[in-house]
Amino acid sequence: MKVTVELGSRSYPILIEPGLLAQAGEHLAPLARGRPMAIVTDENVRPHLDTLQAAMNAAGIASEALVLPPGEATKSWARLAEVCDWLLRQGVERGDHVVALGGGVIGDLVGFACAILKRGCGFVQIPTTLLAQVDSSVGGKTAINTPAGKNLIGAFHQPSLVLIDPAVLDTLSPRELAAGYAEVVKYGLIDDADFFAWCEANGAALLAGDVDARVHAIAHSVAAKARIVAADEHETNGTRALLNLGHTFGHALEAEAGFDGSLIHGEGVAAGIALAFRFSVAQGLCAIAEAERVAAHFRAVGLPDGLARAGIAADGARLVDHMRHDKKMAAGTLPFLLVRGIGRTYVDRTVDLATVERFLDAEPRRMPGAVPCPTA
Repeated sequence: MKVTVELGSRSYPILIEPGLLAQAGEHLAPLARGRPMAIVTDENVRPHLDTLQAAMNAAGIASEALVLPPGEATKSWARLAEVCDWLLRQGVERGDHVVALGGGVIGDLVGFACAILKRGCGFVQIPTTLLAQVDSSVGGKTAINTPAGKNLIGAFHQPSLVLIDPAVLDTLSPRELAAGYAEVVKYGLIDDADFFAWCEANGAALLAGDVDARVHAIAHSVAAKARIVAADEHETNGTRALLNLGHTFGHALEAEAGFDGSLIHGEGVAAGIALAFRFSVAQGLCAIAEAERVAAHFRAVGLPDGLARAGIAADGARLVDHMRHDKKMAAGTLPFLLVRGIGRTYVDRTVDLATVERFLDAEPRRMPGAVPCPTA
């Protein structure tokens, strides 16, 4: 299956097929131009690295790999410097392509390194998590984290090719798979109520290993994102901002958790989406039944639906302070993704952060010693 991100001369294909990793060499060969290719990955992905390098070798492509520690902490200044220095030692040229093999952390880090290396070299995304396959590998957003917040240092830099092999998801932990599923659900909640209904009916099967369900969810999500990116590549007209549903709340929760693995990105997104729906209810925009339906689906698949199940005890003032560091802040105003119902998301640039603070203070929290979400 092929989906194209239509960006004129910078358009690129997304190929989706079980078993694609073992065939990667034939797709990479035109980009290799007879030169060796550098691969950056992490320790969790070593088995897939062996498959990839065997496929590249069969296609006559020599390769070297840099293996980094897994986890959100790898999206840092120190690791960015390490990747850039290593790529320079490998003799990477501006016309070369670096392969990012891994989840969203590796894709974001390698993409940013390639955006700045020799003022921009090419890269290929081979995402190995559901979250990366349906979201972060597509669209060209690359970044690292800082103590001030998530993804605050980065660049738009599109890949030349995305290779998605749903079969690699079999090696994911249930927690990582569920976290990625939050981004699948997001596409239904933005503007496709029928797809959310499909998720309600098929989400459990997808998480249990149903290949057809996984392929359908990935292809549908990628096609939706490709359309949005083509319409608003650099998030200038408001269309692409819709992809941030749940992320303003979710990033604040991640920042409060300290990016220490106790709350991973997809879990933050799920909790953030549920909060965005309840905040919309509080503002008289959305029926409470719609918000409860969304929260119930997240709970049913083991995802957090708010602060308590995300293990967050901070008060509203502290969480809103994290939001003030959001990269979308402009002239002291932070755009929020609010909803009028399932499949009816819109951007609101008039939200008062004091109102958000009061809303968050009224939300249930995990008390000290309590047990957080089972996936956390």
